Amino acid sequence: MNRNEIVEHLASKGVKPTANRILVLKALHEANRPMSLKALEMKLLSMDKSSIFRVLTLFLEHEVVHSFEDGRGLLNYELCGHHGPCKHDENHIHFYCEICQRSFCLEDAQMQDVQLPEGFEAHAMSFVIKGVCAECKAK
Repeated sequence: MNRNEIVEHLASKGVKPTANRILVLKALHEANRPMSLKALEMKLLSMDKSSIFRVLTLFLEHEVVHSFEDGRGLLNYELCGHHGPCKHDENHIHFYCEICQRSFCLEDAQMQDVQLPEGFEAHAMSFVIKGVCAECKAK
């Protein structure tokens, strides 16, 4: 995704394309996987943690990204689709590698519907598998 595509994408989500917002979106796009705030901090050394967090908060509000808890208590952020509303309600499984500490989105592994007791209403659902990713296992 080049700079013009990033600017266009942010505009389509109603977000003004500032330098910091462009940097965060580019980092998430290049990673092509969910990233934690700490991972983004390590990648974006020119930005401080609070600036990255403010961008992520804005991105969540405008459905540029969605977040999920990775099984360690840390939020991970991943890009939503380019057009239309974010499909974070389409539940899918995430995988957390205990060696490299990266999270992966397993979009093809769909979660089954869960039948809740009467009167219960779910707003979000997350399923995280912990183990060793293929890259770490091959080492």
